[in-house]
Amino acid sequence: MKMATEGFKSDIELYVINKVREMRTARNVSQAELALKLGLSVGFIGHIESPKHRAKYNLNHINELAKVFGCSVKDFLPDIPF
Repeated sequence: MKMATEGFKSDIELYVINKVREMRTARNVSQAELALKLGLSVGFIGHIESPKHRAKYNLNHINELAKVFGCSVKDFLPDIPF
């Protein structure tokens, strides 16, 4: 199992981040708009989407993202574990 290390994100973390980015761009929501809806800084969303930073979504973020996008928290997770 690949775990996150300094400067890197695990496969599951990258999956979630990419899923959020996919939903965000499909709905033409900017990083700034998403940050505002989540009560986070724009820089934090940028760090999450950058492979150079350790920032990532936590379970509370995923719950809030599901509210923002009107979907289930399950929609951010893969059907089969890695």
